[in-house]
Amino acid sequence: MKYLDIENWNRKALFEFYNTFADPYFAVTVQLDVTQAYRYAKESQLSFFAVYLHDCLKAVNAVEPFRYRVVDDNKVVIHDVIHASATMLRPDNTFGFSFIDYDADVTVFNQRMLAEKARIVNSTELFPPKNSQDCIYCSALPWLNFTGHKEAVSGVKESVPKFAFGKLMDDNGTKTMSFAISVSHALMDGYHLSLFTDQLQANLLDH
Repeated sequence: MKYLDIENWNRKALFEFYNTFADPYFAVTVQLDVTQAYRYAKESQLSFFAVYLHDCLKAVNAVEPFRYRVVDDNKVVIHDVIHASATMLRPDNTFGFSFIDYDADVTVFNQRMLAEKARIVNSTELFPPKNSQDCIYCSALPWLNFTGHKEAVSGVKESVPKFAFGKLMDDNGTKTMSFAISVSHALMDGYHLSLFTDQLQANLLDH
């Protein structure tokens, strides 16, 4: 982890402008082709959720602004590695927040995801033992094929990217999912968002 040199950042004026907003997030919803990722998960006997979340984290870690976080109101840290804090459903339809440490090996990541799922299913805790900002917040909404999405806002200024994955759809063998992305405009713009979505789509097809 290191601090970003804001004084020599070409987005300094943009950061200082949007960092004053009570809610600096902007959001888009896109459609992802997950055909190859789904096939790979089934053939490898891995959780499909773990596979596409791993592809997402690979893209997050590859696009530097997604590793930026605002701290102390006006400083920006660059984390070395970003992990996942995902909501996980319990049998009674409540959920808990997980913290899944990233690993470049998807099989290791899958095991960590399953361990977190077991912890949540066997407890009533809302929050994980580890709570830090070197992560993304994400939810799966497998019941809904949405075209728009809005995240809850706590009222506390934050900068962690927030993602939501939708229902798996099938059109003559092509499988797609809606994907909502909410990010802080203080830290990135639409250009950076496009770099991320292009990388994520490439990861999902590269199986």
